[in-house]
Amino acid sequence: MTAMGERPVVCMVCTGNAARSPMAAAMLRSLDTRDRLDVRSAGTLALEGHPIGTRTRSALARHGLVDHAHRSRQFRVADASAAELVVVMEPLHLHWIRRNIPEAAPITGSLRRLARDLAPAHRGSEPGDLGRRVRALGLEALDPAPWEEIVDPGAGGQDDFDRCSDELRSLVAELHLRLV
Repeated sequence: MTAMGERPVVCMVCTGNAARSPMAAAMLRSLDTRDRLDVRSAGTLALEGHPIGTRTRSALARHGLVDHAHRSRQFRVADASAAELVVVMEPLHLHWIRRNIPEAAPITGSLRRLARDLAPAHRGSEPGDLGRRVRALGLEALDPAPWEEIVDPGAGGQDDFDRCSDELRSLVAELHLRLV
């Protein structure tokens, strides 16, 4: 739970923390112009310490974004403990978190589901309100569905990364409206 005056932590999670989650995190940070959120990213099977690749960098640049500081990192218990919300990119990530870090299940949902189902913040609400709204969804009891997947562009070409970034931009914009 976020203490008074602290920014709620939102952690974007994909597989390698090399494309989808760093792009989604950079997009959410860019939309959070009032700096109300602490946005992080991690992966379920990350090779730690790697910067984003050229295809991810190019896909972000199409949206006027850069993230030179990103280094891939593994999602851990400490990440879950710090977060008010964990946003995954596909059902496999949700299954991984439920199996490996079950205490994160009540605060973990897919980007597609959260952009659709998370209740919007009320004007003047406290930062701790996010955790309450996330837990009200009962995410730990929901079965992930195929429609929730955002396809990993990792094995594809630049066009795949660009399509993914366009899809993420739309979903992250909708999520942002619901977060703050």
